[in-house]
Amino acid sequence: MHKMTLAQISQGLAKKSFSSLELTQHYLARIHKLDKTFNSFITVTEEKALAQAKKADLQRANNQAGPLTGVPIAHKDLFCTQGVKTSCGSKMLDNFIAPYSATLVLQMEAAGMVMLGKVNMDEFAMGSSNENSFYGPVRNPWDNQRVPGGSSGGSAAVIAARLAPASTGTDTGGSIRQPAALCGITGLKPTYGRVSRYGMVAFASSLDQAGPFAQSAQDCALLLQAMAGFDAKDSTSVNIAVPDYAAQLNQPLTGKTIGIPKEYFEQGLDKAVESRVQAAIEIFKKCGAQIKEVSLPSSPLSIGVYYVVASAECSSNLSRFDGVRYGHRCDNPRDLEDLYKRSRSEGFGDEVKRRIMVGTHVLSTGYYDAYYLKAQKVRKLICEDFKRVFTEVDFLLGPTTPTPAFKIGEKSSDPVSMYLSDIYTIATNLAGLPGMSIPAGFVDGLPVGIQLTGKHFDESTLLNAAHLYQQETDWHQQIPASCKE
Repeated sequence: MHKMTLAQISQGLAKKSFSSLELTQHYLARIHKLDKTFNSFITVTEEKALAQAKKADLQRANNQAGPLTGVPIAHKDLFCTQGVKTSCGSKMLDNFIAPYSATLVLQMEAAGMVMLGKVNMDEFAMGSSNENSFYGPVRNPWDNQRVPGGSSGGSAAVIAARLAPASTGTDTGGSIRQPAALCGITGLKPTYGRVSRYGMVAFASSLDQAGPFAQSAQDCALLLQAMAGFDAKDSTSVNIAVPDYAAQLNQPLTGKTIGIPKEYFEQGLDKAVESRVQAAIEIFKKCGAQIKEVSLPSSPLSIGVYYVVASAECSSNLSRFDGVRYGHRCDNPRDLEDLYKRSRSEGFGDEVKRRIMVGTHVLSTGYYDAYYLKAQKVRKLICEDFKRVFTEVDFLLGPTTPTPAFKIGEKSSDPVSMYLSDIYTIATNLAGLPGMSIPAGFVDGLPVGIQLTGKHFDESTLLNAAHLYQQETDWHQQIPASCKE
């Protein structure tokens, strides 16, 4: 059963080829057998999953089921889940049991999905490798000596290892697309405001966006259908109609123009990765699309802009974790100042501390104008680049990452080198655009991805293009050798 896509599982459940309970038990058995190697789960909610599976089977028996009823899913551990630990991969929240559920979690429950558990991540979503977790690094199923990408590394690894047919993640600067590429699966970052952020623990509020992971674009279309929509509890949620994503998957690409940003093919891109991107371009041509080279001249500035803006916002958002109301509290504080200092020093990891310090600095008197205000002005230039280019093309195509997955520990002592692994994904977040990564082949036995970037709220075009590409290739169907049986 684990070799099937989410869409195939949905069909199998509808035909009663197997029950949700049987399916859930199958995935739970795989988690217990394989996840000791990959470390992708922080919490396995076995009892809850079995109860939800039984409920889903009753709904199907009473003809009350939708396409996702009874399908298992894993949630990134920064979505609040009532009665279940929500740790954000941090010692700071290792003892936090969420008193309510995020809107996205409730939407998945309303669709009848079965929660297998909460998956590992970089602490507070800060990282590109999933090495910054209090619970230890997640290991890439294609090579367990390599990273799965981050911050949603656990979300990507469970799909690659076939420990779940679907998972949720968040993308602040590439944290859905980059791990999807490094793990050889499909990941979608919707337009900012398309999916509710209520109940999602914030890292950088103007950049964070929730989205789905799965094997295929068709699977992601089914998941996005359930999670997209307006939420009055989220002030950044946009009240705009949600189209039928699955119904538009097979639209022809004839008449569509794909932009190829020349800046994405300059210094830093691995030649073997570039060859996989060029091969993908040829397939899109075969599907009827026109290709046009475009320029995003401000995109090389996106790394610097991102780490000023994101660090500033994280400094503000993480000030709530002070050892007073919930989360980690130091032992026997001498006074309030000691409580704050030691609780935060003990509770946060090195990368989180680094970003808090940077963010506090750029927001401080005398530096605000020089760093934060200037970063926001350059962010506007990046947005204008995309706005101009999208008058000429329907969507953009390029590499998702400059290289395949690197070894665990390889970049730990060089944060700047680590940050550069997101060089092609960050601009999309700064502009609030939708983007997705789909598998595009292998380099030295490791998967690589191509990134599609679209106009605001035009996820349908990206899903359509990705689906047609996946009808011509089988990269998304590949399974790591250790996970096939």
